[in-house]
Order: sequence, then structure tokens, then C-alpha cells
Amino acid sequence: MSPTQIVVTVLVILLVAVVVTAAVVAGRRRALRQRFGPEYDHVVAERDSRSEAERELRDRERRHAELQLVPLTPDVRARYAEAWEELQVRFVDSPAETVGQADELVTRLIADRGYPTGDFSDQIAHLSVEHARTLSHYRDAHEIHLRNSQGEASTEDLRQAIVHYRALFADLLGDEPTATRTPDEPVAPRTPEQRRADATQDATNR
Repeated sequence: MSPTQIVVTVLVILLVAVVVTAAVVAGRRRALRQRFGPEYDHVVAERDSRSEAERELRDRERRHAELQLVPLTPDVRARYAEAWEELQVRFVDSPAETVGQADELVTRLIADRGYPTGDFSDQIAHLSVEHARTLSHYRDAHEIHLRNSQGEASTEDLRQAIVHYRALFADLLGDEPTATRTPDEPVAPRTPEQRRADATQDATNR
């Protein structure tokens, strides 16, 4: 093989290696975008480079794989749904206090699912792997909760916080916690007889 042929062969091998590497990188990037959705763009905007952001997201996947997540039993899910319904009713009379209770309820649900609940940024990182599409709601709710604790949130802010908390709450619960409505609509708690009647009606409709 002549020197020219050797050079051409080496260049072809390098070109193939570059193409394969680019394809692998593109595949990994596409997989991260599909898994993290809007959280992918959020992390890219926060980091100095796209490659650094993608390393962070892959590290989140690794840490998430080490968690022992717990599925909710039907009874536990029903208790959480009832707690949320009662919380929305209380909002009418005590909006500021209710937002704090919503934060506590969501945090308790996060813990019961098996996620760490210490530092807020760690919560976000762990939740982002499977609940990325509702994280913007959680961030907004948490920000309003912090302003509320300093007496700087308006009633409309508080109403929005409940709406935001509800998005993550429903995502973690795996079901709609209550009928969709704004939290400032007064609704009387349903009696046990009404809930049994609803269950009977649901069974009839199946």
C-alpha cells in the first residue's frame, strides 16, 4: 500500500469514527430531550454548555435509578385525594395558610413515593426524571410559597400556587385528585353517603 493510500485509508477511518460519534451523541441527546421534555431546555439554559447540562441530566438518571420508589395503594391514594379536596375547601377562608398546607401535603406525598425531601433543588433533580413536565408548576408554586411566608403574595398569587401544586400532586398521585376547578370556588365537603353514591354511579357507568 502506497503512502497516499495509507493516508486516504486513515482519513476514511477518521471520518467514519466522527460520523459514528456524532450519531451516538445525537441519539443520546434525543433520548434526553424525550425523557426530560421542557426540563432539558431549563437545565441547558442554566449551565455553561449543552454538554455540561447533558452530563447533569445523565447524573440525575443515575441517582434516580438508585431510589426505591413506592407505588401508592388505592387506600393511600384515596386518602390523599380526600385531603386535597378538603384543602381546596379551606382555601376560601384561609388562602395564605392553605398554601403552606399544600406545600406540606405535596412534600409528604413526594416522601411517600420514595423521593428525598431535603433540599428543594435535590427534590427537583430527582423528580425531573419521571415528572419533568410538571416541574415548572412545582417551581412556581414553591416560589409563591416562599413569598407568602414573607407576606408578599397576593390572593391571586396564592390561588395560582394551589393550581401549580395541584399539577404535581395529580402527577405524583397518578390520578386527578378532585374535579377540575379553581380553588376559590367554595365547595362543601362531600359526605360519606355522597361518596358511596358516587362510587355506585361509577360502577354503573363502567
